[in-house]
Amino acid sequence: AFQGDHGAYSEEAVAAWWEGAAVPVPARECADVARLVESGDVDHGVLAIENTLAGSVVAAYDALAAAAGVTVVGEVVLPMHHCVLAPPGATLATVATVESHPVALAQCGRFLAAHPHIEARAAYDTAGAARAVAARDDGRAGAIAGRGAAQRFGLVVLAANVEDRPDNQTRFLVLARGGAPLSASSGPPAPDRGAPAGAPLVHTGHMRTALIAVTDNVPGALLHLLAPLAAAALNVSKIESRPTGVPWAYRFFVEVEHDADDPRLGDALAAVRGAARDLRVLGTFERARPAAGSAVGGLDG
Repeated sequence: AFQGDHGAYSEEAVAAWWEGAAVPVPARECADVARLVESGDVDHGVLAIENTLAGSVVAAYDALAAAAGVTVVGEVVLPMHHCVLAPPGATLATVATVESHPVALAQCGRFLAAHPHIEARAAYDTAGAARAVAARDDGRAGAIAGRGAAQRFGLVVLAANVEDRPDNQTRFLVLARGGAPLSASSGPPAPDRGAPAGAPLVHTGHMRTALIAVTDNVPGALLHLLAPLAAAALNVSKIESRPTGVPWAYRFFVEVEHDADDPRLGDALAAVRGAARDLRVLGTFERARPAAGSAVGGLDG
């Protein structure tokens, strides 16, 4: 499952991870992806978690928090190159609006500032925006999406590479059904790339473990949560706070970088668990290499 319509960049992440061997199932929201995985209606899911320009995709974090039966088993990093799409015959001068996912629009601020006559409108999905623009067949309406969406929906590319930086990238997490239990002494759970049956599993040794922690609302709570990781010389590569739903109470998403079978991790996580009111290990997975180039040209959803 992926968030968005067919032709979305999250679908390209599915294709990149499984090398075309998966059947992509579209879902409207990030929460829907997690629910489909948790229920067993699909085998795996893909969620965009952060972009190098726009930052965190908060809906993905909230979806992971709500789906207790979901584990993170991998990650994909893809380069993000956005295009302005419109029906044949349209030009940048005739286009008055562009629709796209809010995270995509946030990556194209310079282009939008340079074209003040174009109004940006948020849509639930980049490919969905392209499909809607194609259905209206109005030269005044455009979408920001990828070349794949242009080909799928019969739109033309009016401007290419409109992202603010050419090295723009999005990181996606790969989800599977099942919890990721971790005892104080066992170390990290065995990694699972979520590959098709019979596919080889090869690790580089560079791993991440993802956590969700809730602390008491007292001075120094976050410091005490992170201190065992620092003492073990384990790098915290990502931390994100999100509301729990209780007024002014928060949960923390933490990602820790380490080597495969790192003996320091088990003891450090046991100490982190002792400092937290609640701790859930989302999963241990191989770190993706930074994107160097791709034919997909995408973003999340």
